[in-house]
Amino acid sequence: MVDSMEYVDLEIWKESRILVSNVYEATKLFPKDEVYGLTSQFRRCAVTIPSNIAEGCGRRTSADTIQFLHISRGSIYELETQLYLALDQEYLGQTDFDSIKKQIVKFKKLLNGFINYYKNNNK
Repeated sequence: MVDSMEYVDLEIWKESRILVSNVYEATKLFPKDEVYGLTSQFRRCAVTIPSNIAEGCGRRTSADTIQFLHISRGSIYELETQLYLALDQEYLGQTDFDSIKKQIVKFKKLLNGFINYYKNNNK
C-alpha cells in the first residue's frame, strides 16, 4: 500500500496538479456567464483528480485505494468531455485544446499504469 505521506511524491499526483493549473488558466478566458456552468464544472472536475488520488492513498486497504484511483480515472474522462464541450462552444482555442488534450492522454497512461502496478504489487 502507498503510504499516505508519500502520495505527494507520486508522478501521477504531480502531473494531475499541473493539469489542474492549466485548466484553471484556460478557464479564466471563458465567458463570465459560464462561471456557474462549464467553468465551474470543468474546474471542479479537474480538482477531483488529484484529490481522489490523495484520498485513495490515504485509505487502509488496497481495494479502497484502487476504488479511488478508478474514481480519478472516471474524472479524467469527464474532464476530457468537458474539454470537447469547451471547444464546441468556442471557449477554448485549438492551441489550448490541443495542449490540455495532450496532458489528458499522458495522464490516462500514467494513471492506468499506476493502477495496474498497484494491483499487481498489492495482491
